[in-house]
Amino acid sequence: MDKGKQRTVLFITGAFVGNNCWDEWRSYFEDKGYRTLAPAWPHKDGTPESLRNSQSNTEIASNRLSSLTDHFAAIAEQLPEKPVLIGHSIGGLIVQILLQKGSGSAGVAIHSVPPKGIITLKFSFLRAGWKALGFFSSTRRSYLMSFKTWQYAFANSMNFEAQKDLYYRYVVPESKMIVRDTLSSAAKIDFMKLRPPLLLISGTNDHSIPSSLNLANYRRYRKNSSVTDYKEFVGRNHLVLAQQGWKENADFILTWLKQH
Repeated sequence: MDKGKQRTVLFITGAFVGNNCWDEWRSYFEDKGYRTLAPAWPHKDGTPESLRNSQSNTEIASNRLSSLTDHFAAIAEQLPEKPVLIGHSIGGLIVQILLQKGSGSAGVAIHSVPPKGIITLKFSFLRAGWKALGFFSSTRRSYLMSFKTWQYAFANSMNFEAQKDLYYRYVVPESKMIVRDTLSSAAKIDFMKLRPPLLLISGTNDHSIPSSLNLANYRRYRKNSSVTDYKEFVGRNHLVLAQQGWKENADFILTWLKQH
């Protein structure tokens, strides 16, 4: 990349994990000539271990989707130029919301939580996300994903040692309300509104966000003349950012960005 035309990538983290999940991605993109940043969510500016030790964290529990979206919009607006927005899971949903608000030059939604109105009754989706909704429990207390749930919802198909290592490396407490907010008007997308280019990426082995949801998300844009692309990767689970083969995903995104 021409250093004189260097672009900035704003990585947006999803739920349940710390922003350190982007560390290798940041290095990889910076080696390709991009500037990068991956700011923490509000009240999560600490190591995953320290945040886990703070469970049940009332400040984290207070996070909501609308305020989180505003948080990343404010970061984008402080940059000298509109950044490329790359988000994972709920971070992918935030990319979709921010892109239609004009906060980015292009967007990539990786295994994006679907906007309001796109749902599935697929068992893996319901099993992976049910506990995080926290029904019948206090929303003033944050939710900490158990290792058993992590194995199914994020790290399925990986060996036990990798699952264990990545659990302690990344997992943090989460707001139950922010998970519920993905079903509310805070997660609404105007699929007809013109916006910068968007790439949606899915994985065939994702229990939390089945590829069928990402495909349905993509198809909702079919009457929009804005650039909208879709790519499905075979074998990727929800922990795609740290799964073996993640550079294949990153290279596909880098190639796409050169065209947009």
